[in-house]
Amino acid sequence: MAHTGTSDGSEMPSMNPDPSDRDSEPFVEIDPTGRYGRYRELLGSGAVKKVYRAFDQEEGIEVAWNQVKLRNFNDDPTMIDRLYSEVRLLRTLTNKNIIALYNVWRDEEKNTLNFITEVCTSGNLREYRKKHRHVSKKALKKWSKQILKGLDYLHTHEPCVIHRDLNCSNVFVNGNVGQVKIGDLGLAAIVGKSHLAHSVLGTPEFMAPELYDEDYTEMVDIYSFGMCILEMVTLEIPYSECDSVAKIYKKVSSGVRPQALSKIKDPEVLAFIEKCLAQPRARPSAADLLKDPFFDEIDDDENEDLFSS
Repeated sequence: MAHTGTSDGSEMPSMNPDPSDRDSEPFVEIDPTGRYGRYRELLGSGAVKKVYRAFDQEEGIEVAWNQVKLRNFNDDPTMIDRLYSEVRLLRTLTNKNIIALYNVWRDEEKNTLNFITEVCTSGNLREYRKKHRHVSKKALKKWSKQILKGLDYLHTHEPCVIHRDLNCSNVFVNGNVGQVKIGDLGLAAIVGKSHLAHSVLGTPEFMAPELYDEDYTEMVDIYSFGMCILEMVTLEIPYSECDSVAKIYKKVSSGVRPQALSKIKDPEVLAFIEKCLAQPRARPSAADLLKDPFFDEIDDDENEDLFSS
């Protein structure tokens, strides 16, 4: 059995159940079914969530183990119920441009909500783009088209799902095949026929002005998508000229565009971003944008055959 050392230098048996795994990396936690094992390695962390590398023993694939500390919501039990029900709904979403959710459970003892999701080989789009600075316009269009396909799926889903926190750190990449997927649906709102949502959530630099008014539809995701393209092209987070959230809010709510926009010299790219940042009623839907001439030279997934088999 693999062993891990303890603080006093003695050896403590790991939680790895397989005695033949003498040299393997030990799991530090196993899910209630015994199928998924979590490693110590952290893939990323946010305000309420940590994401660890994990392994699906049944399928023999690496996965991501997302852990939310519920004590962050102790003052608001309804938030825990909502979080749980929304994560459960996300299990029903199946689209190749949305990170798949495989399992979810609540650990009463540790007071955590855990969910197992698909993992992407190259991390998030923000890191990936910084690492690979020389990217053609065609490649940027391909990524953009895949994000739109994911959004179109969410927005036309029954019930409609609004992501509400779309930004380049929540889009994940399989760099070996040029595939991108929307993830981090933890703030998603599931809205009924009205398509209206009301709470203020998201990342300030990417939030549409109407989000602050607490009265908005799935069109807020299109605005955020426009900001994602702006970041992909300029390698700059929108409104990085502002040194506080208050200043960002002031600019966004008064319609002042981010300075990064003035750095875009390509008129086609600039016009496309401007469409996404238009007033909510004038903003095209994801389906409309997919038909835009902007994507004319992009074949519908040249990599399609890689994923369809």
